[in-house]
Amino acid sequence: QGCTKTMENIHQFACKSTLLHAFTSFIKIACFLFSIQTVFFFHTHLCFLFFNFCFPFLGWMPCVFIPNPCPVLEFELRKAKETIQALRANLTKAAEHEVPLQERKNYKSSPEIQEPIKPLEKRALNFLVNEFLLKNNYKLTSITFSDENDDQDFELWDDVGLNIPKPPDLLQLYRDFGNHQVTAKDLVDVASGVEEDELEALTPVLGTILPPTLDTLQPVENSLLVQKLEDKISLLNNEKWSLMEQIRRLESEMDFLKNEHFAVPAVCDLVQPSLDQSPHKDSKDSGQSAVVNSSDEGINKNIHLPVSDAVDSTTPKENSSDSFPQREREGIPSSSPSSKSTVHFDKPNRKLSPAFHQALLSFCRMSADSRLGSEVSRIADSEKSVMLMLGRCLPHIVPNVLLAKREELIPLILCTACLHPEPKERDQLLHILFNLIKRPDDEQRQMILTGCVAFARHVGPTRVEAELLPQCWEQINHKYPERRLLVAESCGALAPYLPKEIRSSLVLSMLQQMLMEDKADLVREAVIKSLGIIMGYIDDPDKYQQGFELLLSALGDPSERVVSATHQVFLPAYAAWTTELGNLQSHLIPTLLNKIEKLLREGEHGLDEHKLHMYLSALQSLIPSLFALVLQNAPFSSKAKLHGEVPQIEVTRFPRPMSPLQDVSTIIGSREQLAVLLQLYDYQLEHEGTTGWESLLWVVNQLLPQLIEIVGKINVTSTACVHEFSRFFWRLCRTFGKIFTNTKTFKNILIILDSSAGNGVLTKATVPIYATGVLTCYIQEEDRKLLVGFLEDVMTLLSLSHAPLDSLKASFVELGANPAYHELLLTVLWYGVVHTSALVRCTAARMFELLVKGVNETLVAQRVVPALITLSSDPEISVRIATIPAFGTIMETVIQRELLERVKMQLASFLEDPQYQDQHSLHTEIIKTFGRVGPNAEPRFRDEFVIPHLHKLALVNNLQIVDSKRLDIATHLFEAYSALSCCFISEDLMVNHFLPGLRCLRTDMEHLSPEHEVILSSMIKECEQKVENKNVQEPQGSMSIAASLVSEDTKTKFLNKMGQLTTSGAMLANVFQRKK
Repeated sequence: QGCTKTMENIHQFACKSTLLHAFTSFIKIACFLFSIQTVFFFHTHLCFLFFNFCFPFLGWMPCVFIPNPCPVLEFELRKAKETIQALRANLTKAAEHEVPLQERKNYKSSPEIQEPIKPLEKRALNFLVNEFLLKNNYKLTSITFSDENDDQDFELWDDVGLNIPKPPDLLQLYRDFGNHQVTAKDLVDVASGVEEDELEALTPVLGTILPPTLDTLQPVENSLLVQKLEDKISLLNNEKWSLMEQIRRLESEMDFLKNEHFAVPAVCDLVQPSLDQSPHKDSKDSGQSAVVNSSDEGINKNIHLPVSDAVDSTTPKENSSDSFPQREREGIPSSSPSSKSTVHFDKPNRKLSPAFHQALLSFCRMSADSRLGSEVSRIADSEKSVMLMLGRCLPHIVPNVLLAKREELIPLILCTACLHPEPKERDQLLHILFNLIKRPDDEQRQMILTGCVAFARHVGPTRVEAELLPQCWEQINHKYPERRLLVAESCGALAPYLPKEIRSSLVLSMLQQMLMEDKADLVREAVIKSLGIIMGYIDDPDKYQQGFELLLSALGDPSERVVSATHQVFLPAYAAWTTELGNLQSHLIPTLLNKIEKLLREGEHGLDEHKLHMYLSALQSLIPSLFALVLQNAPFSSKAKLHGEVPQIEVTRFPRPMSPLQDVSTIIGSREQLAVLLQLYDYQLEHEGTTGWESLLWVVNQLLPQLIEIVGKINVTSTACVHEFSRFFWRLCRTFGKIFTNTKTFKNILIILDSSAGNGVLTKATVPIYATGVLTCYIQEEDRKLLVGFLEDVMTLLSLSHAPLDSLKASFVELGANPAYHELLLTVLWYGVVHTSALVRCTAARMFELLVKGVNETLVAQRVVPALITLSSDPEISVRIATIPAFGTIMETVIQRELLERVKMQLASFLEDPQYQDQHSLHTEIIKTFGRVGPNAEPRFRDEFVIPHLHKLALVNNLQIVDSKRLDIATHLFEAYSALSCCFISEDLMVNHFLPGLRCLRTDMEHLSPEHEVILSSMIKECEQKVENKNVQEPQGSMSIAASLVSEDTKTKFLNKMGQLTTSGAMLANVFQRKK
């Protein structure tokens, strides 16, 4: 009966599954918390019940009869299922964390070996990869991937492992990767555990948490207990990761201090406060310790800092600072490889003689006799010995590395050269650096320069001068331009790190020598850029004149690359230095202006346009520096303070700079500061004027008048000169602003134009430069009206005064290059078309010839041709004749059939109308036009109209009785036939019109110009011979008459004849550019 009562009690306890579940959960949590296999001694009844229900297979059960076994069996079945599930979960976690013992040893000894993938990791990654493939429509790839992993069910995540939460998809993992801090692999492992004495102290605590008997516990209390333990686990895990992060940070600090060559005591002082500031959760972590790497005079040591000492807020700093020596006194062993202590090895318990041992070891094949064997057998035990070893080995390593990969050695070479104690070895290493690559490309040179700058920052100016500069000097005349390019770039890169005396003497002399002597454009370009950098650091006023001479040499360099680099780098840097010295307005700009004036005086019979462009472009590049000087020396400069809302600068306020160094905001300091200054500048000009503003008064009273005087001296027919000065004035006016342009520039130029010699000034370059360089700065409607009115006035004045039209033509050519002004120019010409004066109408007709080439065909059809047709019926014959060149230009440039037919009809009326038969000037103009446009005109127009009418004009000229007119026509016909002879001429056209026209022309030249007659006879003979050869060789399929006419012998003879003609070479060059 007593036995039966006992089993009933056991049965009642077994039915309380919640209590048993709480108990087993507590066991699991405790094991996970302490991460060790620990034996817990609990109450006898608890152990009895635990083993009875968890291990029923042991067969221990009381030998009693159970009247009703069903409830017990149901309970056992239910618990068995729970046990299976728990065991499977444990196996899953074990599979996730389990690493074989041997592999753990390998990972510990060789951290660089990557840990192999675990089965659970592999299955999880397979599932995520397959999921990614399906989501992104890689279905075939997904099917193949599933076939290759047929042991896994990709439909169910639980197949990966039980009780494992499914992570996010691959895309989410990738996006979230940067938000996590990954502990570096070289961190020292920190293990947490429970000491035996702490376990004994923990047992009463657990006993106080757990009630003495399980029978009295309630389900709610068990749930609270489980929750408390789980919270404890989470708390400890957080503290664990916090401590690991502190260790990682401390190691980073120690590495930094090691690089700074601090001593060990200083490192300890820095480490200890860092530990004092760390957060702490529980005093049980006092058993943990962090192993931190330190350095003392290049000797590495392992310092064990007890966390308990560090985190104890009640411990005085004096005691905590002594923790390191105390640990040393306690005899903590050091695992540093640099330890000077003797290493002891286990000796075998054998009685062999030392000689036998030595002879036995001799069979190990080791080589310590060679240089490399000596290096291998001798392990470096300090930073100094490492540097010495690298210094000995690198010269032997470099030659054996592939050229394409030698830049990988640059960090090693630089670090060794920086830290090596021997100057001779450092010099050898730097020599290796500069000779590392035979012909370094751009990327390799940048890498070497980066290393040189890093070296210079570390060692200081003295060693840079003594060690790096000699390497540059040695290669200044190297045969490979890439090496000289490296030298030129090094001078600029090292400029900030050199002594100022060396910058302004040795380095400047080196660059000057390379600029004068080097033949490679790339090298001189790099020299110019380095000179610009030097000019930004030089502070010796005595070098100003030398810098000016270098500037003139650079501007006159034959290479466009060098000149471009001068404008982008050297000139702005030199201008900044000149501004600081106060020489910009007193020397630099006046000197360039004087050189331009001297050039114009000496170039009366032939201006050197290249030098003019050189000086004028330099002045143009100095405009931003000049304007910045005006702003900085303005009366309001002290009021320019940044406060409140800063006004915005219009995008088009300044011309586009050639480089950032020519940007006014860069020169001033910032765009905000420039905006404030501009606002005050406009207000000052508009309301207060220039009183007391010396820098701006110099521009108004000295610079502008001198420029206008220079403009009046240049040749107006020189398109290049007009264009250069026009661009200069445009940039000057745009930079100084609209108010300055309207009140100062206009005023100075209009005074000149309105002077008593106004008509004389109108024929000079002042007109086109004022029209294209000043009046086009701004494009508002009133500005355009001002330009139209000025051009109309100039056209009227020049026409009525019978003055040359060169200034007006130059204006039309410069403005016609920009399509934005085509409508404006047509408006001006229409004003001339309807003018009451025939002289103005005649001028307008001649201006159309200049405008047609750049205008699109729509405008030609709608605006140009109607205007020309109107003028071609003008009562004045001179106006009608003036339209012929414009009609010819249309035939040369337009391809629309309708337009060509209208022009053809108009020209035919000039040739065939009886009223024009005796118009010598009209015939002369037509022949000149045919000779100019014939080679480039549409072939059908040339064959059907031009050549036949030239033949007729030659026949008529034979009947001319006035020798002067006959010679004039014959001379123009000769030029026209000479130009057309290079074109393709069919056999029929050659026989019927071209040869007869040449014979008529020869008849005229026999009496009037015998020297031309000889050339014409030769031309006729060759053409006749080619026609005969064509007739003979045609049945045999020989080459055509056109091909024979351009054979080598014909070309040679004909080009010799062309040298005697007055026809321009450009006309002949354009013959072969026409599309057939």
